Amino acid sequence: MFAHNKRLQYTVRVNETNPGLANLLLEQFGGPQGELAAACRYFTQALAEDDPGRKDMLMDIATEELSHLEVIGTIVAMLNKGAKGRISEGVDEEAEMYRSISGAGNDSHVTQVLYGGGPALINSGGQLWNAGYIDSIGDPSADLRSNIAAEARAKIIYERLINATDDPGVKEALGFLMTREIAHQQSFEKALYSMHPNFPPGKLPGDPRFTNAYFNMSQGEGDARGPWNSDDNFQYITEREEQMAVDGGTGLPEIRLKPDELAVAQRLIARTASDPASDPMTGAELGMGTMEDGTPGDPTAAQAVSAARSRRGGPGTSKTH
Repeated sequence: MFAHNKRLQYTVRVNETNPGLANLLLEQFGGPQGELAAACRYFTQALAEDDPGRKDMLMDIATEELSHLEVIGTIVAMLNKGAKGRISEGVDEEAEMYRSISGAGNDSHVTQVLYGGGPALINSGGQLWNAGYIDSIGDPSADLRSNIAAEARAKIIYERLINATDDPGVKEALGFLMTREIAHQQSFEKALYSMHPNFPPGKLPGDPRFTNAYFNMSQGEGDARGPWNSDDNFQYITEREEQMAVDGGTGLPEIRLKPDELAVAQRLIARTASDPASDPMTGAELGMGTMEDGTPGDPTAAQAVSAARSRRGGPGTSKTH
């Protein structure tokens, strides 16, 4: 059950109308790293979670993300307030109105005209929000790692938005939202590392032949070694022959068909086979002949066509239009 409190989690103060900034902030309203995506991600995870501690944490953070959605949506609406009134009431001349909502160099005029300045569920480029942003897989260790990364991405977006405004009230509110991403990262990490074991995700172990193998597939200037491929942690495989058919097989595709399936497949192969000894005339070659006035359109190409036709015993170069 949810109950709404009319007081925001953080007080929002906006100094002046700024439709361009409002449009940028939509990234955290209806974008892939935004608050709605986070709320839906953690809420659905909470519903399926069997561990009571993680379930409670996920529901708490999901609900808080909804409060952040309210904060960011309120900022968007406040930044659009003056422009929304002007465009709705038609108090400006047409040219002046257009300049006032499109002078920020982004698509703010789209959100002003299409959505009336309200906080639409789109990102800053106008892309509609969609459930494809939710990447939960149903395994707690995998989902918690994804959640940590999601909070990190959201923090980076908030940093960029803070750098895009000089409005002190907006900066403060965005700073609060950015800081809460840090807090959530910590909670998710604590929950992840309270599981023993938590790596690798899932139940099945990896094949020991390949679990600690590092294939140096991109070779040349810039090759580097570190803990991600050190001899202490990995078997470093750089020889090309050792990178192919690592299972000990031929490395070629193998398929076993039933006799009747094999017979049909062989008939198809025979029917669609190319003749390597053929040299068919092509449409491109037909267009390489002489021009209507007798001059060659492409002397080199025309000679090649004539030679090819001679080999086939065909007619000489023909005129084309």
